Amino acid sequence: MLWPGFLGRSIPDWLRRELDAGLAGAVLFAHNLHDTAGRGAPTLAAEFAAYSAATRPLLVGIDEEGGNVTRVDAALGSTLPGAAQLGFVDDLAATEAVGEQLADRSRAVGANVVLGPVADVNTDPRNPVIGVRSFGADPELVSRHAVAQLRGIQRAGAAACVKHFPGHGDTHLDSHHAMPELTISLDELERMHLPPFRAAIAAGVAAVMTAHIIVPEWGAAPATLNPIALGRLRELGFEGVIITDALDMAAVRESVGAGPGAVQALRAGADLLCISNPTNLGAAAVADQDVRDFREVQQAIFAAIDDGTLDVAIVERAADRVRRLAVSLDEAPSNTRMPLDTRRVAREAITVDAEIPALPGSRSVLDVRGRSTLAVDSDADYVERALAAGGRVLRGNAAVPGDGQLVVIVDAVGAPGPQRDRVENIAAIRPDAVVVDTGMPGEPLPLPTLHTRAASRLAAEVASELLESGAGA
Repeated sequence: MLWPGFLGRSIPDWLRRELDAGLAGAVLFAHNLHDTAGRGAPTLAAEFAAYSAATRPLLVGIDEEGGNVTRVDAALGSTLPGAAQLGFVDDLAATEAVGEQLADRSRAVGANVVLGPVADVNTDPRNPVIGVRSFGADPELVSRHAVAQLRGIQRAGAAACVKHFPGHGDTHLDSHHAMPELTISLDELERMHLPPFRAAIAAGVAAVMTAHIIVPEWGAAPATLNPIALGRLRELGFEGVIITDALDMAAVRESVGAGPGAVQALRAGADLLCISNPTNLGAAAVADQDVRDFREVQQAIFAAIDDGTLDVAIVERAADRVRRLAVSLDEAPSNTRMPLDTRRVAREAITVDAEIPALPGSRSVLDVRGRSTLAVDSDADYVERALAAGGRVLRGNAAVPGDGQLVVIVDAVGAPGPQRDRVENIAAIRPDAVVVDTGMPGEPLPLPTLHTRAASRLAAEVASELLESGAGA
């Protein structure tokens, strides 16, 4: 029932020993798939495939959403549309085709569980962690696109895992860094945020991922550790695998700790415990951070079984669900694929506020976005490069260039805040500048703005083409 991340671009010895002892599998991150030069690791898929063939089926997970969140294409940026683009265009066939492609790309690197689609209804424009990862703010829209995408994923031979139950869309904190709280009534939760999960369950989704968010009317524990929350998920008719969001995220790590959190999650009804991305600690991470994170959780579970606070029957029930899912994925997937014009979707997802003048050739780019959430997992900035078209890139509080073509990149202007204030200041200095908004749109800005609804290579390249020729509102 344990699902660790690991360091390295091949299966390390400690992980192989744990797999031999019955470990469920592992979760892949960008550092497992690419070296510092962005080169891929084709051997990892072969290693997992060989191990599964020789012993037993494994579950190998990956966060592959398209748009902003990609592990497979983290070095160069995703070339698949993200949820906000798909929701805006509202072409269910395209969303289903993207699901197929997400599964194909995940399986090519050795993963058979796609941690998506995102079923969160993004109703808070301040949301720092969901935003364009959501199909939209309407539960019916999100429901139909979540179902379309999960169908594509599962038809192509991977398990889909909708996330983040009971809905991370009405929060203004990032659970990677803090503990969000849903300050809404249960009636609103049921009406606005649970419909996509109900629809996904009815469509046969294989797995559901929990959110580290508190619903006060369900008690003080976050949903991942809360038997009322996970009981509600079972009441909706879900009989598949409940997967926790990563236990090393601050919402759990800095409240109860990853080890005690793992025990509480199992007692609450979780089946598969996503332990960590060992690079999340940044410079504080040590060479064996992956082993340390794993042992912390593993030893806490052993201790809880020994002292009677965790019934072994709970462990066996969870492990049985995990095994059944792994075995079900050993079947051959469908080889038929739906047509998909990714550039058409990206172009139709772009809207323009005011006339965008033509900016041919290279441009100066001033990127005033804040730090990205840990969910994005990329050190490269393909968005800046694509929009600059060979020009210079400036970041943060850099001085505003006094001449030349200027593009300002933002991603948090859907509500009042520092980025909107910065754009207003830039407009006073450079009224000829153009804004490219990679987040969710809000009230019009004082500069002509192009809204891409994604911070991906695909979205940036299509936006750059529009800047080259200009675009009307």
